[in-house]
Amino acid sequence: MAHVLILGGGFGGVVAAKALATTLGSEHRITLISRNHRFVFSPALVRLALGECEIDDISFDLREAMLSRRVQFLEAQVAPIDPYSHSVRTIHSTVEGDISYDYLIFALGRRLATELAPGFFEYAHHLLTPESAVKFGEAIRQFSSGHIVLGWCPQSRLALPVYETAFALSRYFEEKGNGQQIKLTIVSPEAVPATGIEGIPVAALQNALATRGIEFVPQFPIAQIERGNVISDDGRSLDYDLLMLVPPYKGAGAVVGTGLTDEDHYLRVDDHMRVSGVSGMYAAGDCVSLPGPKMGHMAVRQAEVAAQNIAAEINGSNPNAEYKHEIMLVIDTGDADAIFLRKNVGRGEPATVRQGHFWRWAKKIREMYFQHVHR
Repeated sequence: MAHVLILGGGFGGVVAAKALATTLGSEHRITLISRNHRFVFSPALVRLALGECEIDDISFDLREAMLSRRVQFLEAQVAPIDPYSHSVRTIHSTVEGDISYDYLIFALGRRLATELAPGFFEYAHHLLTPESAVKFGEAIRQFSSGHIVLGWCPQSRLALPVYETAFALSRYFEEKGNGQQIKLTIVSPEAVPATGIEGIPVAALQNALATRGIEFVPQFPIAQIERGNVISDDGRSLDYDLLMLVPPYKGAGAVVGTGLTDEDHYLRVDDHMRVSGVSGMYAAGDCVSLPGPKMGHMAVRQAEVAAQNIAAEINGSNPNAEYKHEIMLVIDTGDADAIFLRKNVGRGEPATVRQGHFWRWAKKIREMYFQHVHR
């Protein structure tokens, strides 16, 4: 009998648990550890902020979902791991102690590196949790005129929520009839309106921003936030009345010092999603060291590959499932022509850009499908 331990209750952990429960026989044991018992479909937090859905619409209870799949669930945090010992210590739980494993899927995501942007929590709204999304929504509903600044910090590697929030706010205030009293500005550490994907044509995004009257301030790497001002690393200052930012990140703290990460603490993995330099350990999601943005659909595919290869190892076969680092995203502009972007990062092929109402519809269907399948 083999014991597979999964750390993390986000996209990667949930998908890996389901895939292994479906593939492995009942004689094997699967355990999922998460610091929170609720899974939240984080791409929908923009809609939650604007009152377009309720928290129950975009989340589900992991305990119930795992129980139906014969996966043991434990709500706990984990201490910094020693991957060479094949055991993990749980803390802040009703069950504390060491849990041994034969195979580990590390899917604990990233850690906030707000030391790189002093003032972030004091002055900036964010969309990191349902609670913060609701708080931002309350601020929006009380806002009648002024300057709203949105952006992402260097090392966040997640621009999509910024664009979608800007487009959603433009539509929101237009429908309220006070769009002319609101100035929307996006600040970016990059030189052009991009999505963290090298080689993506930006014309469609530039046109969408211009159509909505959203200002774009390029090459503005945020270094500090003060009340009423956001400051770049070269000392430039931009005033705001309301601020929403994606914070800087680094890899998960639980693997710092293991010797298995890059300089930003992201786990090095091969094409099979095996962690390089240690046996029996795989990784999926935001915690891995791969170029470009970090997004949910990547975590899903990485988790599927990791689960498939662990199942192969347990069954005595060679792990041969490979992860293709492909980026796909839909930017909901709030208009009929949503923008679809696709690029295989591992190849030198040009990116695909499509626009149309279909992509906005497809994005909503994907959200509904994911929650229906994994709930």
